[in-house]
Amino acid sequence: MSAEEPLFRIVRGVPTAEELAALVGAIVVRTRPAPAAAPAPVSQWARSARPAPARPIAGPGAWRASGLPR
Repeated sequence: MSAEEPLFRIVRGVPTAEELAALVGAIVVRTRPAPAAAPAPVSQWARSARPAPARPIAGPGAWRASGLPR
């Protein structure tokens, strides 16, 4: 596309300056990539309910390790 070629053109009607500004604003918003959502913070209450990965689930010594502090 050349520098003098328009990005879009109006083919019907005579829009006002405000209508053109609204159209350009809508096009700009639609073509922007969406911002990455920040992960929600996890509360201490929810974190305490999750199993610890270092704890053995089954196998030799699992019963004894289940009573040890984390």
